Amino acid sequence: MKNLKRNMKVLSLCLAAVLCSGLAFGQTQSQLLNQLKNQGTSSSEKKENDSSDKTKIDITKFSNVKKTGVSEDSNLVPDAQVAMSREDYPVTAGDIYTLAFSVGSSPVTYSIPLDSSYKLRIANLGVINAKGLTFLELKEQVTKIVQKNYPMGGVQFVLTAPAVFTVSVTGEVVETVEKNIWALVRLSSFVDKSFTDYSSLRKITVQSADGESKDYDLFKAARYGDLSQDPFLRPGDKIIVNKIDRKVAVDGAIRRPGYYELLAGENLKALIDLYGDGLTPFSDLSRIELSRLITEKDSAGEKVYLNKENYENDFELLCYDYVEISSLADLSPHVFVEGAISDGVTDETVKLENSNVSKKISFSFSEGEDYAFFIRKNKDILTEVSDLQNAYIIRDGEKIALNLMPILYDATYYAKVEMKNNDTLLIPFKQFFVSVSGAVYLPGRYPYIPDRTWDYYIGLAGGFIKEKNAGEAIVITDVNGKKHKKSEFIQPEMMIEAKANSGLYYFNQYAPIITTILSAVSTSISVLAVTGVIN
Repeated sequence: MKNLKRNMKVLSLCLAAVLCSGLAFGQTQSQLLNQLKNQGTSSSEKKENDSSDKTKIDITKFSNVKKTGVSEDSNLVPDAQVAMSREDYPVTAGDIYTLAFSVGSSPVTYSIPLDSSYKLRIANLGVINAKGLTFLELKEQVTKIVQKNYPMGGVQFVLTAPAVFTVSVTGEVVETVEKNIWALVRLSSFVDKSFTDYSSLRKITVQSADGESKDYDLFKAARYGDLSQDPFLRPGDKIIVNKIDRKVAVDGAIRRPGYYELLAGENLKALIDLYGDGLTPFSDLSRIELSRLITEKDSAGEKVYLNKENYENDFELLCYDYVEISSLADLSPHVFVEGAISDGVTDETVKLENSNVSKKISFSFSEGEDYAFFIRKNKDILTEVSDLQNAYIIRDGEKIALNLMPILYDATYYAKVEMKNNDTLLIPFKQFFVSVSGAVYLPGRYPYIPDRTWDYYIGLAGGFIKEKNAGEAIVITDVNGKKHKKSEFIQPEMMIEAKANSGLYYFNQYAPIITTILSAVSTSISVLAVTGVIN
């Protein structure tokens, strides 16, 4: 019981020491965050406009650069709890540890900083060479030494403050810098924001403090999870980012399209099988298109068309080559839908502004598919101005009428109109105008307003010309030429003709002519009478 009380007392003192040390470390952490923020660099991303109309490939897409400056990722901030929770935290020069145990009834607490010699002195009990050890391995050795001398000592050994140290990065980077980090920062996190458009991910050299150099491949680390290629950085490390040798792109019917840096000896087959992760079930190796930006033949680049034989023979690729693998789906038959349709714009304002603009969209389909299923499947392309009743198909110069209304709104309707390659389904715009002509002041076309009668549109046209029109005589006809009564509401595209039927108007029009003729006749008679022609 006495020993239990003594051990509890030692444990409480140990925890108090840890808390006090943690408070001091909190200040160091804050200072480090500010330091990391102050070290951030700003630099414009480099861009090259070497693309051409011939290849239409933007060279800037090959860029590694996302943004420059020091990352403020949380893994750059030292955290003692994180360090002690991992089995692989490496003991690092600059770490501060707290050791607590009891000697008889007296508690003993030590704060033990570790210098670059990696010699950790355990009170007056011994010295441990901590170089190359993890925290758990060091803790095990410390515990054994203390328990050997004080079997009932209740040993407690904790990491109070992880070390902060300096690592530099040079080579093909935005700028050469030194950054303060801690022992759980990997190479990829450190260099990520320093890349330029020409930085290599496949060969990054790390020179350790003892002069040893080793190259690492961050692609292997990212693709395959090979963390041996993405090591934790150590005090005194110098990172050298090398330049790319070849960077190429693959797109189209490939499992992993993207931009990849090839190693020596790797070409088209490696790009497709290794980097692109293989072909899709729809890949067409008979149609491989290579856009080559850099060529001696033409400064604008060139197109090279490859096939399965080129793939099997591992066609040689150059830097900035862009490979596109065609899909068998591209060979499917197509129809075109044109006219009053939507192109998929979801913004209602934009959709409204473009509602009267004719569009043309291509659709692939399967052999045997008919227009009823096609229209129901793609009904979202129809708009409020689509004239569904008067749509038609243009096929080899022939027009085939197709009423879309029953297709869309009658579940029992079935009309077998099979789709053919290169058909054009034309959907007219629904017209929303009324034409006014004849004896009005302003004849023309006027916007249709529902539930209005003829007098509304005559009013828009300035009213009747009374000298021409008598009794408000009008003729109302629809687009099919059918006449309608004045009592009916006017419908879109109806025509209202104000008749010029005033007898007085016609009399006034021809009276001067008649008067002139009569005057001429009277004059002639008078002349003849004077000359004696008329007795």
